[in-house]
Amino acid sequence: MASTLDFIEVKGVKIPFIFEEDKRLPIVSMQVVFTHSGSIDEGKHYGLARMSGKMLNEGSLKKGSVGFADALDARAIQLSANAGNETFVIELGSLKEEFDTGLSLLNEQLREPNFTAKSLEKVKTMALSDIARKEADFDTVASDELKAVLFEGTPMAVPNIGTKESIKGIKLSDVEKFKKDHIVLSNALIVMGGDISIADAKAKVQSLLTLLEVGKGGNERHYDPRKAPKESILNRPQTEQAYLYFASPFAMREGDSEFYKARVAMFILGSSGFGSRLMEEIRVKRGLAYSAYSRLSVAKTHTYFSGYLQTKLESQGEAKKTVVEVIDTFVRYGVTQSELDQARKFLLGSEPLRVETLSQRLGRTFGEYYSGKPLGSSVQELDMIRALTLDDVNDFIKRHGEIRDLSYAIVTK
Repeated sequence: MASTLDFIEVKGVKIPFIFEEDKRLPIVSMQVVFTHSGSIDEGKHYGLARMSGKMLNEGSLKKGSVGFADALDARAIQLSANAGNETFVIELGSLKEEFDTGLSLLNEQLREPNFTAKSLEKVKTMALSDIARKEADFDTVASDELKAVLFEGTPMAVPNIGTKESIKGIKLSDVEKFKKDHIVLSNALIVMGGDISIADAKAKVQSLLTLLEVGKGGNERHYDPRKAPKESILNRPQTEQAYLYFASPFAMREGDSEFYKARVAMFILGSSGFGSRLMEEIRVKRGLAYSAYSRLSVAKTHTYFSGYLQTKLESQGEAKKTVVEVIDTFVRYGVTQSELDQARKFLLGSEPLRVETLSQRLGRTFGEYYSGKPLGSSVQELDMIRALTLDDVNDFIKRHGEIRDLSYAIVTK
């Protein structure tokens, strides 16, 4: 079994169609992905993309919110819309025999969404409640502040949930315009699979997509993180520990041929949990935190290295110093043969767990296509990890000394 890439033509637009037939369970799932339609595409109406997804989830004018939800529940159909940084996604899943009913309800929802003043106030209230709740979550506070520091002056600096001020200012016309401008064929991509033939799947999707206007495709953008380190300290009298979040630039773009080296290096440094350099130095040897973690984020819109830990208030300075030392040592001296062997063993050995479900396989194929890589490149990447030498990975690490240029967001007392 393997997911494939094809195209569907609707109103003269060639729409990517990622598909895999899987008859092991009598279910069908579909994602309609709209690229260039996430939170970075909402202009100054921060939170609009996410709110537009919530508004679409309010059902149709004909049935209303409760009636639409009841119609879905009666047939065990899952239908939802949500927005990320780069994409807006509508997901539909059901038993095979109920999929046509699900498509009919989605058709109704797209033709006449429940975009009313009442729905808008409901969604606004929920969004403001979410924002208030997150203000008491110091991990979220530190994480959001780190993004604000790292991507200052760009759409990446604002969380996709928006701010209290921006949410209050969103009008019904803003939601309608977002849908009109972004939920269009020129941005569409289909990910579909399950107990259905490819011919039947294409026919159903084409019928649904005729509802949409051609529209205008969005433009790709990339935002570079700050190069000069900066620190932001947020004082919160009610906190009982310090939340230390850090990040730095990383000279790589999505689709980079050396990504597999970064994957191995970052696994060893901080993304492997127990046994990682950061965990070993910060928790095991010095007892400064229960956990310490770092990762590399590589996407179309951004690339950066980041990490975090929580520590005692009185240990804040020592923890920060330790992070600096661990990363500097990592860049200077690289990794050991034993660390490389263990990382390789885990990454290769755990691969079957990453492709055991239909959604995982479809997601991987989507990721390969979306990042501009050829289909099957994930398998080729494993072969390259298998052949990676110690000299190669250490040379790569030394060429990325920019990860030492750390910016911080610290919540403390």
